[in-house]
Amino acid sequence: MNSLKTKLLDKPYLVWVVLFILAPLVMVLFYALTDKTGAFSLTSFARIPDYFSTILLSILYGVAATVICLMLGYPFAYFLSKHTARAQRTIVLLVMLPMWMNFLIRTYSLMTILGDSGVINNLLSFLHIGKFHLINTPTAVILGMVYNFLPYMILPIYSVLSKMDNSLLEAASDLGSNKAHTFRRVVLPLSLPGTLSGITMVFVPCVSTFYITQKLGGGQIVLIGDVIESQFQSANNYNLGAALSFVLMILIFICLGVMNHFDDENEGGVVI
Repeated sequence: MNSLKTKLLDKPYLVWVVLFILAPLVMVLFYALTDKTGAFSLTSFARIPDYFSTILLSILYGVAATVICLMLGYPFAYFLSKHTARAQRTIVLLVMLPMWMNFLIRTYSLMTILGDSGVINNLLSFLHIGKFHLINTPTAVILGMVYNFLPYMILPIYSVLSKMDNSLLEAASDLGSNKAHTFRRVVLPLSLPGTLSGITMVFVPCVSTFYITQKLGGGQIVLIGDVIESQFQSANNYNLGAALSFVLMILIFICLGVMNHFDDENEGGVVI
């Protein structure tokens, strides 16, 4: 009877996987391997080399945004884990609060802030410093990525650090480790799973984004997400769009594989 209940409980999840994961992947692969008539063709894949520079640029932007998120998110998560439980709940709520807002609204708000007549330039003018052209620049695009995806870096790292056994830190101190050595040999290895999760959760959407570049880059910065979106929306070339999507998906799987490899290598944990 229990085994029957278990099997029945699995079914909704299996239906979800088939409808919303496997079926879309099959459709992408079908369009990628056919032409507009539905006949088998590798023409779309043959055009992939034309977009190597765009793919590389997307990876560079994704790496830059991910590194900045890591530099900002790790210290924030570390010091957050040292607060009292009540303070932690409040700060985590503040971190998650922007995520409750629609992604488009968050991006539009940055357009207002970074515009030539936006909040920042008005403040600079008030201080007689002079205006800076911030919108429609690479800086604005990376800032948009960091702003939108920073919580995805903070929360996994904080989740790991907040559950860390403090007795390990005390043991390291008893064995003569100073704070820097304890952080490097105890805290950092133990927080690596959360760090890798955060890196993955930030890098993947940064590489594939298109709305941020359109609104904060002004169409002057074209990443692979923009190319894919244009193939489906304006060029009406589903086959090339699907081929590019398939290549991007493979790159993401490679990224996940690398992250999992490093995670497996560090399962040993602490070395005093």
